[in-house]
Amino acid sequence: MQRVRMSLPFYKDCGWEAEVVCVKEKYTDAVFDHLLSESIPKDIKIHYVNAFSKKWTSKFGLGSIALRSLFFYKTFVNKLLKKQKYDLIFFSTTQFPVCILGAYWKKKFNIPYIIDFQDPWFSDYYEDKPKFKRPKKYWFSYRLDKYLEPIAVKNVAGLMAVSQNYIDDLRYRYPHLNKIPAAVITFGGFNEDLKIASEHFEKLRIAFDNDPKYKHLVYVGRGGYDMQKSVGILLSAFKQGLEENFEIFSQIRFHFIGTSYAPLGQGDKTLFSVAEKLAVGGYVHEQTDRISFYESIYNLQCADALFIPGHEQAAYTASKIYPYILCEKPILAIFNVESSAAKTIMACNAGVVIDINSAGEEILKIQSFLTSLVSENIQPAETDWEQFEEFRAKPRTTQQCSFFNICIGI
Repeated sequence: MQRVRMSLPFYKDCGWEAEVVCVKEKYTDAVFDHLLSESIPKDIKIHYVNAFSKKWTSKFGLGSIALRSLFFYKTFVNKLLKKQKYDLIFFSTTQFPVCILGAYWKKKFNIPYIIDFQDPWFSDYYEDKPKFKRPKKYWFSYRLDKYLEPIAVKNVAGLMAVSQNYIDDLRYRYPHLNKIPAAVITFGGFNEDLKIASEHFEKLRIAFDNDPKYKHLVYVGRGGYDMQKSVGILLSAFKQGLEENFEIFSQIRFHFIGTSYAPLGQGDKTLFSVAEKLAVGGYVHEQTDRISFYESIYNLQCADALFIPGHEQAAYTASKIYPYILCEKPILAIFNVESSAAKTIMACNAGVVIDINSAGEEILKIQSFLTSLVSENIQPAETDWEQFEEFRAKPRTTQQCSFFNICIGI
């Protein structure tokens, strides 16, 4: 959803007129942010569809908004396609089961479709993990994804992804995709979002205690067991710093916000558990409940410095790094240095990047960042904004539209 939202102001300039079909707010579990509409041009047509109420479907274990809305998407879009000619259907969502409708509409209306892989769909990443580290309902979702993904990509006109690894994996599983156009296009930085957050700050809530006695290092985003390694590296360096220079390091507080997709109050504190194991829990706060999009930005703006945890796999890309960079705060990121997120930060000189796979050698680098934060010697990175220009939403939208043209043969 966020990719399309940030692209809507620019599609028309690139020769494309966009209409959006999405689920009505009342059917979703996501934290809804009414301010998002302020970033959408007034002339964009937005169609809203229903979904089966979770109140009823949860009685037999069905909570997925993708599955609950599938029938309504099919019915509504059928009517649209019968009334008007469209050149392309663009699926840009992580609710992947909806994408199987692309194959149906291709067969029924002969309209090409593209799927945007912002995350992997079918993945065996958790197959060798213990049960307690697997997502809830993993047995069902693993088999459902394995069944639906090949249906969705069978007749796809193009593959878009935020990582080349996602495309490579798909082409390995489905060799016919080697003949299909593909493009790696990351999300873009959208200055309008920071402007909207600043204009409405009085409506936005700080999700952490920003006591001025301390320096606050903040991360807003998904947690999970796969993020524990990078968080463990950070907190291990911090613990060592506490032991060697308590006066300095005891002034730091870490905040991990919005780390779970679980219903309010039901998320597991997978990052705080790392702090507990290291006996530094008193310096760490984790809020699993999600916060709204603009509250996320506001919390970043209120921090003294920002932390971005990454994955040990190079395929992982953090789609939210651009708001972090645009906030112009000191950034500490722990990633596989071959990931697109790490390469972006380094290319723009936007922050300090630690290699997750050789972090033991860079403990002093982390401690130096934290020490500078406390002593107030730290400065926001001297971001190369000329280099960053290619990562903004407008040029990213231009890339999308060029790819659309290729996929429909113009």
